[in-house]
Amino acid sequence: MASIRQEKVGKLIQQELAIIFQQNAQAHFHGAFITVTVVRMSPDLRSSRIYLSFFANKGTDKKELLELIRSKTSLVRGMLGNRVGKQLRVVPELYFYLDDSLDYAQEIDEILDGE
Repeated sequence: MASIRQEKVGKLIQQELAIIFQQNAQAHFHGAFITVTVVRMSPDLRSSRIYLSFFANKGTDKKELLELIRSKTSLVRGMLGNRVGKQLRVVPELYFYLDDSLDYAQEIDEILDGE
């Protein structure tokens, strides 16, 4: 169970990352629409697990896009530090994961519609 502080910091990081991805999608992420679905903070607030959902352009695979974001983690963390540096003592390490819950729900809906 996450503490209130973990939840507050997670929400802050989620909001700021959403803005970063929105403003820098064309320049750094092939113009993909990136949604930050969940941010889970470690108890010491030094690392975060960030789950992303993508609406990619044609010809761009979700896993390739995730690898692109992972390769630019230091850039994203630097941008995040510029935005939240006054609010957090330490900018957490960022670990990005693919959130495939929407794809899974769509699969279930298709199966149920087929019956």
